[in-house]
Amino acid sequence: MTKVKNIVMLGFGDMGKGIAQVCLMAGYNVIAVDVSEEIIEKGLEYNKTGFEKLEAKGKLPEGVSATDIMARLSVNRDLTNAVKNADLVIEAVVEKIDLKQKLCNDVIENSPDHCIFASNTSSMSITEIAQGCKKPQNVIGIHFFNPAPLMRLIEVIKGDKSSDEAMDIGVEVSESLPCLRGERFVARVLKDRPGFIVNRVLSPNSIYSNYIIDLAYEKNIPWEQVDADLSGSNAPMSSLTLSDFTGRDVSYHTQLYYGEKLSQDYKPGKVLMMQLEKGTLGKKTGQGFYDWSKGRPQPDFSKIQKAGLVDHDVILAIRLNEGCRILEEGIATGWQVIDDANIAGMNFPGPFGDGIKYYEKYLKKLINISEEIGSEYLKPCELFKSGSFIDMK
Repeated sequence: MTKVKNIVMLGFGDMGKGIAQVCLMAGYNVIAVDVSEEIIEKGLEYNKTGFEKLEAKGKLPEGVSATDIMARLSVNRDLTNAVKNADLVIEAVVEKIDLKQKLCNDVIENSPDHCIFASNTSSMSITEIAQGCKKPQNVIGIHFFNPAPLMRLIEVIKGDKSSDEAMDIGVEVSESLPCLRGERFVARVLKDRPGFIVNRVLSPNSIYSNYIIDLAYEKNIPWEQVDADLSGSNAPMSSLTLSDFTGRDVSYHTQLYYGEKLSQDYKPGKVLMMQLEKGTLGKKTGQGFYDWSKGRPQPDFSKIQKAGLVDHDVILAIRLNEGCRILEEGIATGWQVIDDANIAGMNFPGPFGDGIKYYEKYLKKLINISEEIGSEYLKPCELFKSGSFIDMK
């Protein structure tokens, strides 16, 4: 198996600069490639400042300075030249399939025969990204969660033609990357399916939340009350604040994607379509569910009455059912991987802990809500109905 020494980072923006940082911390040589001079400068400054802070706190290895680490980071604006000695290329550019395919093909054409191309896509098909390149067996997914230095989870995804050796290299490198907040967890994603593991588990909750949001709009219930209903007590950002922060247009495109790949039940709701038409997309436009003109909204839920529309048992039941689908489709080896990935990637428990104890209760909840909403996709899958997932640890 190839021993990775030289990593090329394609895309040096918010995601890429963080991935580069953990690769440098692990001792790899890193070349950053980006088309934007401004993004390159910001990425270099981010890494320099970050390593200087770690050095000041005594968190770098003994005898290693920030200057030593930065000496292993270089910039090359010529992709062809940048990858000529690459062992691994990690792509973290915008989520456009044609761009990712072009970069994949260019890298495979101009890098050594053993070089692995790894896409950091959060949802796109690794198999599709590899289409047209000469060595699809060398193409995998390595999906980091943002920010990479702080979030523990990395998903390593096998495309339809990815070799076992490419997967093993991806896992080995990922496991070598430090995390500044807890122990790194690497999940093998055994099949190339939409959303991989963590995003897939969470994805069908949008069907339920669209239903709740549209219902609240019809009943003229203030968004703060709906947010109080939807949000968990320990979440760093409330549900609707997070939706605004991410961008309602992002929610729209994500739901269209899952609607195309999984079920039309994911189609955007009435309120989301209205927000898209009005341009009230959240933080980026100054208005979404909340007014962002004076900064990030800070709803005080201790003073806000809940709308009384949300059943949190339903939310867990939906996630549990999707976890069972992941097992049915052979995406993960067992439910423990799904739960561990969830806590590592999202900082809240996966669905199987409580789900296994009370699955009959959640089964009834899911049957009722799927009938109430009229959603075929939310109906319990066979593995959930049988309860046999309990033994698939």
